Amino acid sequence: MEAYTGFAEVYDTFMDNVPYEEWGAYLCGLLEEYGIRDGIVADLGCGTGTMTEYLAEKGYDMIGIDASEEMLEIAQEKKEKSGYEILYLLQDMREFELYGTVRAIISVCDSINYITVPGDLRQVFHWADNYLDPDGVFIFDFNTEYKYREVLGDQTIAENRETCSFIWDNYYYEEERINEYELSLFIREEEQGRDGYEMYRRYQETHYQRAYTLEEMQELLEAAGMRFLAAYDAFTKERPTDTSERIYVIAGKGERA
Repeated sequence: MEAYTGFAEVYDTFMDNVPYEEWGAYLCGLLEEYGIRDGIVADLGCGTGTMTEYLAEKGYDMIGIDASEEMLEIAQEKKEKSGYEILYLLQDMREFELYGTVRAIISVCDSINYITVPGDLRQVFHWADNYLDPDGVFIFDFNTEYKYREVLGDQTIAENRETCSFIWDNYYYEEERINEYELSLFIREEEQGRDGYEMYRRYQETHYQRAYTLEEMQELLEAAGMRFLAAYDAFTKERPTDTSERIYVIAGKGERA
């Protein structure tokens, strides 16, 4: 699973079009539907902590987990500004460890798709089951095969901002169901060059995500001992369709004999 490095520095800049308030409200609604209005919630693949901060503001005791030290550094800066008592852990979600059980575990913004080996994803689900309270839930979203094949596909996306820009070369390998995107980042340096011109530092990263079907998710959850509870077309309460681009899944802790 590729960790964000150079992109972490400008991640929030290029994600400013994501309606985090709406996404957060939807997520809170799902948590409340299962009776989780407070308590400890762990955020797997928390990134720069935007959703973690949102849930902390709503009264949850948050733990943020991410494999990128650079992303967590930015999350820590947000924490210092907001004053929320969030615990951030530098861990790979395939083998994350908590100090006890939690009311809920979440993983949003298609972090789950970064787990490209089904057996590894089953392990993520195993640990989620291990650390949930008996009545806890695991809520996660994932990008669908339809989105990778029909929406992203093979294309180049470029965006230019005042202090940074990127070129995103996207490739979807349908047979392997792997989406690859190569990022070329250009971030303006604070100091000017000797000739007075602005200088930009270039970073290159390659990221891989896997397209899963809902049926595969259900099978992996059950193989890990969890209970599949529901699935929705993202940000609705409707059943997923063949043209759903993002799906939310709710799973419960497995029943013990």
